[in-house]
Amino acid sequence: MAAISVARSSCGLINGFKVSLRSVARVKYGAVSVTVPQTSLHRSCRWYSVSHLSVKERIDQKREAALQGGGQQRIEAQHKRGKLTARERVQLLLDPESFVETDMFVEHRCADFGMEQDRNKFPGDSVVTGRGRINGRLVYVFSQIMDQAMTVGAPVIGLNDSGGARIQEGVESLAGYADIFLRNVMASGVIPQISLIMGPCAGGAVPEIFPNWHSVTNEDVTQEELGGAKTHTTVSGVAHRAFENDIEALLNLREFFNFLPLSNQDPAPIRESHDSSDRLVPSLDNIVPLESTKAYDMLDIIHAIVDEREFFEIMPNYAKNIVVGFARMNGRTVGIVGNQPKVASGCLDINSSVKGARFVRFCDAFNIPIITFVDVPGFLPGTAQEYGGIIRHGAKLLFAFAEATVPKITIITRKAYGGAYDVMSSKHLRGDVNYAWPTAEVAVMGAKGAVQIIFRGKENQAEAEAEYVEKFANPFPAAVRGFVDDIIEPATTRKKICQDLEVLASKKQVNPWKKHANIPL
Repeated sequence: MAAISVARSSCGLINGFKVSLRSVARVKYGAVSVTVPQTSLHRSCRWYSVSHLSVKERIDQKREAALQGGGQQRIEAQHKRGKLTARERVQLLLDPESFVETDMFVEHRCADFGMEQDRNKFPGDSVVTGRGRINGRLVYVFSQIMDQAMTVGAPVIGLNDSGGARIQEGVESLAGYADIFLRNVMASGVIPQISLIMGPCAGGAVPEIFPNWHSVTNEDVTQEELGGAKTHTTVSGVAHRAFENDIEALLNLREFFNFLPLSNQDPAPIRESHDSSDRLVPSLDNIVPLESTKAYDMLDIIHAIVDEREFFEIMPNYAKNIVVGFARMNGRTVGIVGNQPKVASGCLDINSSVKGARFVRFCDAFNIPIITFVDVPGFLPGTAQEYGGIIRHGAKLLFAFAEATVPKITIITRKAYGGAYDVMSSKHLRGDVNYAWPTAEVAVMGAKGAVQIIFRGKENQAEAEAEYVEKFANPFPAAVRGFVDDIIEPATTRKKICQDLEVLASKKQVNPWKKHANIPL
């Protein structure tokens, strides 16, 4: 009910943004500027014998229809569902009075199946498009009216809530969608592209298939189970976050946008920080349990180190054994990756590898430094992982870290075993600064497993295990070989990272020229 009441009360605000004609129009030609009274403009307008409306009156009528979207009945129906309209969403997302709309008068050109009739045409072709600002920064946005969806861009933001292509438009609609897809691909890595799915967003013939889903697939499933928010944020990984309502989603999007640069040529915004860059964090000295099998929460470390404990986590409910998200260090945006010992002991598996790889590549595309916290006992074993291609998917994360040219700082908090150690932004993958805490263990595997292999069938395995721990279950072997740059006190971690980021701010690294790399897809 809260969402509904807020949505309804917002109508007054939205009405205040309706476009009104100015009483005086200003016309420029070359160096000459002439003021034309509105009455003169009205008299000079052409008249149409059919509609008996002047051009200006038709413009006003079209504009009013566009601002009404699908009409008052549909607006009220949208509010009753606890949802905002397409225009209300745009106004809430953008800074007040910053939205400049384009293509308000566009209509579709389909003439088949009665689509040419006026009742099947809507101003803007059911999409609100234009530009505006979020906290003063330029952004392009489109918001779908049909069932109310939304998208953003300079970066581009899309607010999506549509049932898919209009079937009546046939091949033309396919060409239109393909053109959008192509532009998305061409803009990938050039500008951030963000989509909010705020209602039904099915593709192709899915809406027609679903009523007969059981006969087609022999599966019994509800729409929510098949493609709801929970499914795509916890099972498929298609979506990154889920929110209770439109308002929460839009406000979170504004917050997220503040971390991002406008393009791959622009720096991320710098926010004034009231959190000292040399702040010590004594609580970290005892956060890692003495027992190597005991779990702790990597999020506690992240929150303790970043500016003002603010961490915007990405995909918090998917592949929970790895944590990714954005924060600030001394006012500058950083991307953070960390193994999560609370889930599957922090092991890497297929889903966590893909989740981490995509995030690392996003950060690298937009010149965002990457901080990695490592506590990984290895890759998750099992036939399901092997049959699913864990070697191929795990290589994606390795590829992403190796390819990245942004500043990379790595902190090993505890376990760093085997190939998973290599993958997690190790010195061998061009890590710029690699630290180990006193609790760090860099080894091929844990002591127990190693002793069972090395001393199989021999007595005194407990003694052999103690000897292995003494030799390898500590950070010194890695430090002696230069695999870590220093063994630091956990309390100094924030201070060290801030100092290193300052030094690495001017880092320039270029990969060998190639048409494109061949990431193991």
